[in-house]
Amino acid sequence: MKHLEAGNPVRSFPRAEGDAILDVLRELHFLTDKPVIYCANVSDDDVSGADNPHVAALKEYAAEKGCECVTVCAQMEADLAGLSEADAKEFLSSYGLTESALDRTIKLAYHTLGLASYLTAGPKEVRAWTFHRGWKAPKCAGVIHTDFEKGFIRAQVVSYADYVKYGGEKGAREAGVLRPEGREYEMQDGDVVEFLFNN
Repeated sequence: MKHLEAGNPVRSFPRAEGDAILDVLRELHFLTDKPVIYCANVSDDDVSGADNPHVAALKEYAAEKGCECVTVCAQMEADLAGLSEADAKEFLSSYGLTESALDRTIKLAYHTLGLASYLTAGPKEVRAWTFHRGWKAPKCAGVIHTDFEKGFIRAQVVSYADYVKYGGEKGAREAGVLRPEGREYEMQDGDVVEFLFNN
């Protein structure tokens, strides 16, 4: 209680695997146990935030609290939303940037929450599915449908880089980089997967 009475968030409470307090924390769902990302909204003249004392102070505060901070120019993001991909790339480049604040924020949120994505690719669509890092293939299959998890047989997996390099599933299979994975396979960010299952 002293930790909380001192104004500290629950997420900063020291914990070790096997502590009885972990069960209590999971059960009570304290708001201050949730991960936090601070967003500093700046002008387009100050988009890097490097020389802004307010951004520096916020980043220092976030670091003290064990949190992350991202610099955002909301006006620039609004302008980007109306541009084509090529124009957006050129617009960002004129500010010395390679990606939008939205993209940086999404990546940071995934990292902070321990999330990753795998892909399924068919003739009609490619789709990304979000999962928690450390999940095994059957649990990830359940993200698509619970029947996939219950009847899981195996997963046919190829990395995204190899999928692109060899021109899709057929090329990956011919190159020998499409591999079967079983129940104990820990899914990786960017895996391209086909799940085989009994229903």
